[in-house]
Amino acid sequence: MEQKVTSPAAKGLVLALILIVVSLGTYFSGQTLNSGLRWLSTLVFMGGIIWACISFAKQMDGNITFGNAFAHGFKTTAATTAIVVVYTFIFIKFIYPGMVDLVLDQSRQELTAKGKLTSDQIDSAMDITRRFFSVFAVGGALLLYLCMGAIAALIGAAVAKKNPNPEFPQ
Repeated sequence: MEQKVTSPAAKGLVLALILIVVSLGTYFSGQTLNSGLRWLSTLVFMGGIIWACISFAKQMDGNITFGNAFAHGFKTTAATTAIVVVYTFIFIKFIYPGMVDLVLDQSRQELTAKGKLTSDQIDSAMDITRRFFSVFAVGGALLLYLCMGAIAALIGAAVAKKNPNPEFPQ
């Protein structure tokens, strides 16, 4: 009896929902800017992509190649990234628009503490960042998730058990 393979889109949806729950959990606990909790999302995401590759190999009874496993992992990455990027935009614009001010205040404090920029230069940088914050956040999330997903898919494809059966005997 052949086992049905779970699609990368379904795995991506589940992983994105888990990441959204983690994000909302950090928001409601008041830990949005906690750098340690940001790593939690990274670990969950990368672990999910590695799991997707291993799960795919098991569902295919190991009859896959490294490329098949990587492609499945990267498709899962693409699905997850698409959902998370949309969520990031909605979060910044509608759920927590005050995050912009919070991040800018923290950035201003860090730039002032370094003492390398004048007050006018810091004000100019904060003004530009405020105007393009959504673009920076969405673009950053897109690049970050795709790069991390590619790395996780490589790891997942490497550790997934592969026993490809050639179609044509040699």
